Amino acid sequence: MASLKEVKARIGSVNTTLKITSSMKMVSSAKLKKAQYAIEAISPYQNRLNGILNNFLATETDFQSAYSEVRSVSNVAIVVFSSNSSLCGAYNTNVAKQMRAVIAEQKSKGANVVLYPIGKKVKEQAIKTGEQVVDIDTAIADKPSFDSISDITNELMAKFLAKEYDQVIVIYHHLKNTAVQKLQTETFLPIVLASDENNANDNGDYIVEPSKAEILDSLLPKALRTKMYACLLDSNASEHGARVMAMQIASDNANQLISELTILYNKTRQQAITSELLDIVGGAAALAQ
Repeated sequence: MASLKEVKARIGSVNTTLKITSSMKMVSSAKLKKAQYAIEAISPYQNRLNGILNNFLATETDFQSAYSEVRSVSNVAIVVFSSNSSLCGAYNTNVAKQMRAVIAEQKSKGANVVLYPIGKKVKEQAIKTGEQVVDIDTAIADKPSFDSISDITNELMAKFLAKEYDQVIVIYHHLKNTAVQKLQTETFLPIVLASDENNANDNGDYIVEPSKAEILDSLLPKALRTKMYACLLDSNASEHGARVMAMQIASDNANQLISELTILYNKTRQQAITSELLDIVGGAAALAQ
């Protein structure tokens, strides 16, 4: 059995760890709220923009866009969102695992894969596996910026139109709630133009000049940039949600360990006291003889 000094030192060490995990949980909770506010701020704009597109498409059944062109896939760009730091449970591990699965699937079809890693952790994984990686400033994962992600989106759209990429895939986490982050894999380009019959009755709300086709040509790039920015915000919020849960679990484990060590400390101290009492009683009995 460990000595009293060893048990007491371990209790102190676990208490220090508990203070760290509790602090990290509070910091991540504050960052999560800020990230959720950012998502709530952009959601009305994104929903309204998508609604306008759907309304237009409900009547423009013959409309075709260069962004919706489906062709045989030879070159694929994969945009992968992760975090810059760890201590967020299986968040980054799941992203890396899904990234490897998507890469293997595309390569099995004979496609060349180019990775756009948003976040230091996934960038390290991609470089380690020897994949073709586009150098992107990892700071964007910690401080989401519409301008920065728009530059990346514009590059992807331009290369898709130039037929350098035949498909663009995004991998990111969607925050359902603090405890649940769902990993999503979606085709970003080519986009699927599908009319929304539920919104067809709203078409009369718009007076369109010069034509719906020209308006759609202008709105689609905006919708794509907004979509990519929403993925970045969702990923950032999911990271903080995952870290909150990871630090909560770590704090609970630390409290449980402290409780167990305290019991062990008390048992060890009681054993030491009993041993000393036995020595005293034995000594007294020897003197009495």
